[in-house]
Amino acid sequence: MPKLPSADFLHRLADIADRETLPRFRTDLAVDSKTGEGYFDPVTDADREAEIAIRAAIEAEYPDHAILGEELGLTGSGSCRWVLDPVDGTRPFICGLPVWGTLIGLTVDGRAEQGMMTQPFTRERFWATADGAWCEHAGKRQRLSTRDVGTLSRAILHTTSPELYHGELKQGFDCLAASVRMTRYGGDCYATAMLAAGRIDLAVEPSLQPYDIVALIPIIEKAGGVVTRIDGGRAEEGGPVLASATAGLHAQALHLLNNGG
Repeated sequence: MPKLPSADFLHRLADIADRETLPRFRTDLAVDSKTGEGYFDPVTDADREAEIAIRAAIEAEYPDHAILGEELGLTGSGSCRWVLDPVDGTRPFICGLPVWGTLIGLTVDGRAEQGMMTQPFTRERFWATADGAWCEHAGKRQRLSTRDVGTLSRAILHTTSPELYHGELKQGFDCLAASVRMTRYGGDCYATAMLAAGRIDLAVEPSLQPYDIVALIPIIEKAGGVVTRIDGGRAEEGGPVLASATAGLHAQALHLLNNGG
């Protein structure tokens, strides 16, 4: 495996992103839609400018690395690929809700090895490197660790919106939601960070892109959790994805999602 960037470099990228996103948060920001009428897929200058700035820093330090970003697509090639979502949660961003974050992930030969999620409004960062998963809030750093509630009946489940589920997957999700203690909605990447922090037990998303999940995979895994596609495969390419605090919960939840009971 090639030598990976240091945690300091991940924080430098997060600093760069924060300088573009935070000053635009809760301002009268112009909002465009990437799609035509019928479906609102918002994008703002915060998304665009943050990705441009992060890319420039990566290209200066690692010119031989590929970069995949939500706004500017794929550039470069090679075994090391950065995967960027400059504002994951653009909808809460434009609503003034601080559950968005910048996601910065690094894959080596297709496998997520490092990840950073920065939320500058709450002054929090969640990241993972070879030495584990960590959280920093207002200058105080601590190791992340998922919790073990034992059974689905004691678990907290999160998803962005029940409106995104259809067909057999909706049946499976409804069955899972009926089996847990509580289901919450709308937390985007922040909710997944809370899974790694031991506050949420299950997070399901029916349709992710690589830039939605790559940065979060090592954070979850290094905190002791499990994340896969709903078919059980690796989650780096996105699709329907389940993250769980423990392997036992993951197996139970996958069964319900795939079989509807």
